[in-house]
Amino acid sequence: MRLKKANSLLITLILCVGAVVSFFPIYMAVINSFKTQGEMFASFTALPTKLHFENYSQAFHQTHLLNSALNSMIISFIGIGGIVICSALAGYKLSRTQGKLSGAIFFLFVASMLVPFHSIMIPLTRMAKDLSVQGSTYGLALIYIGLGVNMAIFLYHGFVKSIPRELEESAQMDGCNEFQTFFRIIFPLLLPITVTIAILDFLWIWNDFLLPLLMLTDVNHYTLILSTNMLFGEYNKDWSLILAALVLTSIPVILIYAFFQKFIMEGIAEGAVKG
Repeated sequence: MRLKKANSLLITLILCVGAVVSFFPIYMAVINSFKTQGEMFASFTALPTKLHFENYSQAFHQTHLLNSALNSMIISFIGIGGIVICSALAGYKLSRTQGKLSGAIFFLFVASMLVPFHSIMIPLTRMAKDLSVQGSTYGLALIYIGLGVNMAIFLYHGFVKSIPRELEESAQMDGCNEFQTFFRIIFPLLLPITVTIAILDFLWIWNDFLLPLLMLTDVNHYTLILSTNMLFGEYNKDWSLILAALVLTSIPVILIYAFFQKFIMEGIAEGAVKG
């Protein structure tokens, strides 16, 4: 009994230390976002003597936050919607189709997850330019769909195997075709893994910097992360202003993750283990 309590106490202590280590950078960013540049350089760890809310006001205007946030939302929602629909259909079909061709196609999707983005960065940029999608928020969303379907298909493929085939057979006996069976019967049952994929892809697309930097050329089309990067000058960097902008940028991600975080581990575990 004592050994059990000691182990429980040790695990709790390790988790508390991990939580403090994880929260510390967020804490430092928040307290320094309320300081002046001089206060921050005088003592990075000290609490601000006065809360300078004007840092947030300046960051809001200089990053064109509303327009940039709208661009990020458009790209995120189109990208997530395309990834979910395409991957759910592909994962379902590949899971239910037996044969070497189906296995080979699924293997190609899984193998593409091992390809680093930097190895396809230049060809992707050239292809986007040739297809006239470079500089477009909608074109960027299409690229995210292409880059995100491999992981989603892998998760859907495993999750579909846990769904009894008898449900589909019953729907077909009632006169449903394959698409009706999928959207009326199967897709609602995929909700846990769908929420997981949507959250993970939202975190990825919202926080991505490199791909928007390569694809977007017009300031009016910049995402929130790209607009924040504009605060970094060659000879002048107002870190209090930058930290305020980063805090504003992080708020939607933190809220969404905190609200839906219970679905993430459940969905990944079910999608990767079942089948």
